[in-house]
Amino acid sequence: MNNSNYTFDKNTDIKFLKSVGPKRAQALYQNDINTVSDILKHYPRKYLDRTNIKKISDLIVNEKAVVVAKVISMSVKRTKKGSFFQLTLTDTKNTINGLWFHGVSWIMEKFNEGDIVALFGKIEFYQGYRIIHPEFDILDADDDPINTARIVPLYSSNNILKKAGFDTRGIRRLLLQIFNKNKNIFVDFFNISILKKEGLLELNKSIYSIHNPIDQFSIDTALYRLKFNEHFFLQLLKALNKKKNESYKGKEYKELGKYAVEIYKSLSFNLTESQIKSLRDIRSDLKLKKPMNRLIQGDVGCGKTIVAVITAAIVVGHNSQIAIMAPTEILAEQHFNSFIKHFKNYNISCELLISNINKTDKNDIYKKLENGEINIIVGTHALIQEKVKFKDLGLVIIDEQHRFGVGQRKGLLDKGNNPNVLSMTATPIPRTLAFTIHGDMDISWIDEMPQNRKSIITKLINDENIHLVYDHMKKEMDKGNYCYVVYPLIEESDKMDLKDAKSGYELLQKIFNNYKLGFMHGKLVKDKKNKLMNQFINGEIQCLISTTVIEVGIDHKMATIMAIENSERFGLTQLHQLRGRVGRSSLQSYCYLIQRKETFNSNQRLKIMEQTSDGFIISDEDLKLRGPGDFFGTRQHGYLNSGLINFSQDREIINRARKLAFKIID
Repeated sequence: MNNSNYTFDKNTDIKFLKSVGPKRAQALYQNDINTVSDILKHYPRKYLDRTNIKKISDLIVNEKAVVVAKVISMSVKRTKKGSFFQLTLTDTKNTINGLWFHGVSWIMEKFNEGDIVALFGKIEFYQGYRIIHPEFDILDADDDPINTARIVPLYSSNNILKKAGFDTRGIRRLLLQIFNKNKNIFVDFFNISILKKEGLLELNKSIYSIHNPIDQFSIDTALYRLKFNEHFFLQLLKALNKKKNESYKGKEYKELGKYAVEIYKSLSFNLTESQIKSLRDIRSDLKLKKPMNRLIQGDVGCGKTIVAVITAAIVVGHNSQIAIMAPTEILAEQHFNSFIKHFKNYNISCELLISNINKTDKNDIYKKLENGEINIIVGTHALIQEKVKFKDLGLVIIDEQHRFGVGQRKGLLDKGNNPNVLSMTATPIPRTLAFTIHGDMDISWIDEMPQNRKSIITKLINDENIHLVYDHMKKEMDKGNYCYVVYPLIEESDKMDLKDAKSGYELLQKIFNNYKLGFMHGKLVKDKKNKLMNQFINGEIQCLISTTVIEVGIDHKMATIMAIENSERFGLTQLHQLRGRVGRSSLQSYCYLIQRKETFNSNQRLKIMEQTSDGFIISDEDLKLRGPGDFFGTRQHGYLNSGLINFSQDREIINRARKLAFKIID
């Protein structure tokens, strides 16, 4: 392999490249870089624009600039207000200082005298040029940056890679070796007409430009093409699934039927326009011979349940059965009570199937389901059990569908002959992300709240003002209303400085000694948990102190205050879900975000909660802050973790990629 005429392709093992070999290849293997293709897809994390590097003598105060210079000294300076770390650099004629003010210990370990460092930031002048909290990159000593007028890619490199010689410079050498031999590694999967129509750079040119850009435009065009690839294949999978679903034959439900009409007429409130539109979408789906596969996307308390009830009424009117699956027993019981309430005046049998039902009753339910005596069954994962069989399953309603695995959902659907599927989620997802995750489903948005609801007043509270929250809670409980206090942990952790639920409960017992309090957390046995929830709903408990176990499930119309301790530790979407436990009637409700550790970022995040109650806006902000991998967790959506794509910024690319993918499959 030392022959200068050696050849390779995209699938060539990385160890066969010159200067790599079996030993050094181990470091690359440990970082999922196994082939030539893998290293070409190890994209730069950012770029250093050396075309704009300035000598220290040419700097202008208040402008942003890149300075590349050698470290000549570093020290911790102490003042009356605290300490700061100062790095002094020279470009042989002049000097500049880099200053860091907070947590100086971490930054001190980064530098050594003699390092060549690129500093970037706003230029200030105080006893010489300086940049406060500059961005920085430590460069290689033999790499003369002043005379290298180009944009330099910088790569992610951990200790394993660096020890094997694959720091940024080592990775650049490896890529240069590949490009010197062959700039056309890949076969483009788009033909020329698609490339022209979509304005896409040819694939091999994109790969080359992302690693060897000549200007910002070459980076942008390469990035657009490579992002398009990733979005396109995600959408292609969705389009294939959707086409497959559309090929199935299902039962037609052409008539509304008397149950749907009568339930609609009996409502004591008017449906919102978006609820009506969602029902029209569902109505159109049910008339077709192919099974419905629709997601109802709506905010907490927007009225998805009544849409599900009316949909079930249409299907049960055609003598088909309905299964409603919820992720928790509390939520299942809630749905069961809603369906019982709406169907109680009709000869419709509705049953609940959860784990704590005794064996005799379960066997009775199994028997009645199989012979068609039960029209509507509400349950949890218990519905997937092998013993559960239906006579004619026509509709499956799945609540909080992202909490179930693909296999679990399929397990329920397989109990019918291509039944209709109505999924619901109270976790508002930005439309762009919804199309990515749920692109194989038709989506209806309920983006209005019922008319009698008042906006929840949300306030950010610090330690000094916590007594105001407690005073307000007492006033609300004196009026016959109810409160929640939520903590992130059950017991105090040595690793985290958080106010824990257990000690919080003990403290609140003293503060609210004349009121009835309850303490609930995830480690409680199911019966105890259910008992506490029922006591809260029935008025035996006025204030429920809890961990996030209440995030989805409890529906108390008289709950008017939600206080969230250490709110800076929660994601925005989770805070919004917790806030949704109050404001479920015409009563004015309040959410207090208690911030124990203040930072600039936590202030910015929590102020978003103060400014809006719109779950779609909040979820969009959460997506920008946390990324899609954290949005639902990686269990079901790990494929969303990408080195390039950004769902909050790629709306145009996603839409174009989606249109092309669906057009190709059609």
